[in-house]
Amino acid sequence: MFFNPVYLLYVSPALLLMMWAQFRIRSAYSRGMEVPAGLSGAAAARHLLDDAGLFDVPVEETHGHLSDHYDPQTRVVRLSSEVFQGRTATSVGIAAHEVGHALQHATGYKPLMLRNAAVPAAQFGGTMFTILLIAGMMMHSQGMIVLGVIAFSASVVFQLINLPVEFDASNRAKRLLVEMGIVDEGNGSQAVRRVLNAAGWTYVAATLESVLTLAYYASAFLGGGSSNRDRD
Repeated sequence: MFFNPVYLLYVSPALLLMMWAQFRIRSAYSRGMEVPAGLSGAAAARHLLDDAGLFDVPVEETHGHLSDHYDPQTRVVRLSSEVFQGRTATSVGIAAHEVGHALQHATGYKPLMLRNAAVPAAQFGGTMFTILLIAGMMMHSQGMIVLGVIAFSASVVFQLINLPVEFDASNRAKRLLVEMGIVDEGNGSQAVRRVLNAAGWTYVAATLESVLTLAYYASAFLGGGSSNRDRD
């Protein structure tokens, strides 16, 4: 059942969307790197944070490509070296997006609070899904499989909650970069918008994949549960 080709049919729309989104983000990222900005990603992030009064939120450089993130536990904005040091539309756009999460945190943006609260459940749910699914199949226990599918649904809920969080952070970034003159309203703003919109589609694709995967497992292990037991 783990390699059932029907699974690929279920998730194929999400896989195609993800391939398209990855192509878009690579293209937008490269094009944005050719559009100069007045500040580096690190300087832009610091400027936006200071303007919001978040002087105690540091901006740190981290390793890896596209490893940029905001850590709500330590309240740190971490930027990949290319973004941290780059003085391009791509760099300041990504940096401003991560600052957007810090601003959400500081203002108690409810979807972010829900997402942060859902992280442990999503991680635990994914692990328990695998354990319960394998154990249920080995022991021919429909009840364990049902619990596994329910546990997986926590990951789906997390993805659904995450969408508005990411879109809001991008919208804040686009607006603030123009308002504060870090990018102009022409090429700079357009380049930032292309990068962040392309990134947004990757979140949509990941969410769709989770939803379709849940639909597949619900159909395969729950909808056909009685017929599977009859064949056994």
